[in-house]
Amino acid sequence: MKLVLLGAPGAGKGTQAEIISEKYSIPTISTGNIIRAALKNGTEMGLKAKAYIDSGRLVPDDVVIGIIKERLAQDDCQNGFILDGFPRTIPQAEALDNMNIAIDAALSIEVSDREIVKRMSGRRVCEKCGASYHTEFKKPKSTGVCDACGGTLVIRKDDEPDTVLDRLDIYHKQTEPLKSYYKEQGKLINVEGQNKVEDTTTRVLAALSEI
Repeated sequence: MKLVLLGAPGAGKGTQAEIISEKYSIPTISTGNIIRAALKNGTEMGLKAKAYIDSGRLVPDDVVIGIIKERLAQDDCQNGFILDGFPRTIPQAEALDNMNIAIDAALSIEVSDREIVKRMSGRRVCEKCGASYHTEFKKPKSTGVCDACGGTLVIRKDDEPDTVLDRLDIYHKQTEPLKSYYKEQGKLINVEGQNKVEDTTTRVLAALSEI
């Protein structure tokens, strides 16, 4: 199965990607992770990306696509993969098509902006060990204290309401049009995100079983 995961930041794509990856024994290709791996391994495209990152610029599409292409050529992708965080724009989706990589489905996890803000602004992260909590869905035993190491729980800048709204705005302008792109190809699957992870998983796996 070759799958593209879509959804706003905080919709739960990463969690569902892990579950799908385990069930179907296919790797999750997260753009951020593979760029970091390409940098670490010093691949041709990784070195190109490093030049942009070192100068504080965004890595351009052709370099990101080159890194994706390098990753998809590896053996563990032969039976399929999950793309999480790519494509982000229609030109990136077109580039993927031009690489002759046939996507089976684009799965979009639908969560309202209001719910996203609620979810993300409630996130807390341990500044010592990085463990994640939530003020509503995954409370620590003691308020503001990490269960694992006793470190202080903090709110990341990415999870502050104003930052979340900015990220949602970018998502709606740049990435959401991909839903129409894949719908025209007959590949779009919409799944309503639920409050409980396991309820969303049930819907996701039911939808994928029909591909």
